[in-house]
Amino acid sequence: MKAISITPSDGLQVGSRVNCIDNTGAKLLEIISVINYRGTRKRHPKAGVGDVVMCAVKKGSQKLVHEVVKAVIVRQKMAYRRPSGIRIKFEDNAAVLIDDKEEPKGKEIKGVVAKECVERFSVIGKIARAVI
Repeated sequence: MKAISITPSDGLQVGSRVNCIDNTGAKLLEIISVINYRGTRKRHPKAGVGDVVMCAVKKGSQKLVHEVVKAVIVRQKMAYRRPSGIRIKFEDNAAVLIDDKEEPKGKEIKGVVAKECVERFSVIGKIARAVI
């Protein structure tokens, strides 16, 4: 019998650029590391929906550019499979900035958020416009 993976497949690597969809002032983020990633030697760390990553702000307000921030991946372009058998993919890669308590820094999230992210971070689901 084959085991079903509960976590989504990892669609983003270190160096990937993601859109920031909250109202903190950041527009474009670059992933520089994945928190709690346990890989093997010489393998690039990967992240999927619901993972916490460290990012460098590439575009946005002058106050935030070149800052290193924590973020949660809320959408990914690469298709992933849910336990029900449905495959989900989004139009873009997107993240939301969080603080050390894993609560969002912004007060509003533009666009939809994946259900897997809301299961892990319920506060993000409360301020999101829609959950898919």
